[in-house]
Amino acid sequence: MERARELLAAVDTGGTYTDVVSVTGRVEKVLTQKTSLVTSVEEGLLRAVGSVPIDILAHGTTVATNALLERKGACIALVTNKGFADVIEIGRQTRPDLYDNFADRPPPLVPPQLRFEIACRMGPNGEELVPISESELDRVCGLLLSAPERISSVAVSLLHSYIDPSHEKAVAQVLRDAGFDVVISSEISPEYREYERTSTVVATAYLKPVLKKYLGELTRLAASAYVMTSAGGLVPADHAAENAAALLLSGPAAGAIAGSLAALECGFEAAVTFDMGGTSADICMIQGGIPEPTPQIRVGELPIRLPSIEIVTIGAGGGSIARIDPGGALQVGPQSAGADPGPACYGRGGREFTVTDANLLTGRIPPGHSFPELGLLDIDAAKDAMRRCGTTPEETLAVVNANMERALRKVTAERGHDPSQLALVAFGGAGPLHACELAEALGMPAVVVPPRAGVLSALGLLVSPAVKELVKSRPDPLKHDTLQEEMEALALEAAKILEKWGFSVTETVARIDCRYKGQSFELPAASIADFHEVHRRRNGYTRPELLVEVTAVRAKAFGRPLGRYQDLVSSVVRKGVVRGPDSIVEDDCTVFVPKGWIAHAHQSGAWLLRRSA
Repeated sequence: MERARELLAAVDTGGTYTDVVSVTGRVEKVLTQKTSLVTSVEEGLLRAVGSVPIDILAHGTTVATNALLERKGACIALVTNKGFADVIEIGRQTRPDLYDNFADRPPPLVPPQLRFEIACRMGPNGEELVPISESELDRVCGLLLSAPERISSVAVSLLHSYIDPSHEKAVAQVLRDAGFDVVISSEISPEYREYERTSTVVATAYLKPVLKKYLGELTRLAASAYVMTSAGGLVPADHAAENAAALLLSGPAAGAIAGSLAALECGFEAAVTFDMGGTSADICMIQGGIPEPTPQIRVGELPIRLPSIEIVTIGAGGGSIARIDPGGALQVGPQSAGADPGPACYGRGGREFTVTDANLLTGRIPPGHSFPELGLLDIDAAKDAMRRCGTTPEETLAVVNANMERALRKVTAERGHDPSQLALVAFGGAGPLHACELAEALGMPAVVVPPRAGVLSALGLLVSPAVKELVKSRPDPLKHDTLQEEMEALALEAAKILEKWGFSVTETVARIDCRYKGQSFELPAASIADFHEVHRRRNGYTRPELLVEVTAVRAKAFGRPLGRYQDLVSSVVRKGVVRGPDSIVEDDCTVFVPKGWIAHAHQSGAWLLRRSA
């Protein structure tokens, strides 16, 4: 489709800043107003584009994540099979802390009084064991209608609906006719594992009303609005609201996409993206130029069984607060000062000592530097906050770096990847301040700081494809003779949906979930033959003599991105060589080059940092 370049923009809403990038390359950063996120988006668009509504808006949002973590979703009910109402409370028999006998799991999103059981049953092969009756449907519907709480949404998760969804559809029809907004597991996460599937559909129902309201307000700002999913693809805003749990890693996924392109431009197919903003740090493994996928994530200790880019997030950002705990140890994060009041040096009334204050006092952020919308940073306020905290800037930076180093090791060495073969791609407003020290600690040979590093997640929205991904569970995992036909059919179905959204399909990819017979967990592979090599890379061994089970088929259809990476960064001109210790101050980020490191301006527009000889 032909797009008016001046009326096409991307907005990534973060905990501190809302970043805007227009397709012409114009960049704006505005402080995020937590009480009115749409107002921040509108203000950023007015600055970057000049008017609203615009033609096309691509958006990365934190609304779903915040609502789940802060437990500010809707009041919902759950309908499930008789005897299964407590599956979301029982969960798996793993404790949050192995050595803490008093550790508590977070409470379920649905209280016991709003979990309703219905007498019906499907078997594992799709056979109907207990039929669903009209009297049962009427009974459950009556219970929901008479509930004292005002129910905003109903999640329906029935046994083996991933094979035959007819029972779920029957329940949904009756409840919708009664006026309820209903979400069914066979449409959200049609995969086996009862707890994970139920947890996912419950989270979707819990977030849907919140996202529907927010995206409804957002769509007035553009003729067409698209939202980034956790899987790294854009979807229409109305579709995004229907599958709200798929947006839990919306912004970080866009950053990983753009970071992988920046690594490729510098010649690195294997890398780790490191996005450190004001509130958190997001880390992702890149293999073959592609962010590593996963069929499941955990957010707020809840499993979400939806395709996603595998991103590890920790509470370490520029606004992370330093404090002395009751045992006398220094802790940094996960609490953050955010944008309001923000770090003490912002001069907005903040009194807590943060990572940004520490970077200012150590000179990594040069004195006299200003941040967008904040003016000159207040070094005296940072000193006062440090004295109140009772620590030093060096200690604070050492602790936050140790926290991030552990997360990087979890993504790399603990999963069999040799850090010495990987580049670290650093972005976000704070990422380039810490990247070289982290790379040094892990023995990584190079750091890439992409052009537009401070707004790379917003830029990533413009270079990410539209994506529709489908999954289909298989009742007979040992039956392989129809695999190719199943993969082709699912890919065609995904392509048709993408075309219905108005995108031309550029590529389709189908994969299978495989495991050796007797194993509990699957690995995605292009074919059964490919699975053995995937298993060797992930686990260090292979067993080709064993039977292979194929539990599910997955397919993706890709549509053309809204913009090209090279076009969007072509206006960024970085020149010269910088030897550490020194800082490179840019409009949207600061790059710290430590002693023993040297930064070269790469032809792609990135800074390429290596240890000096």
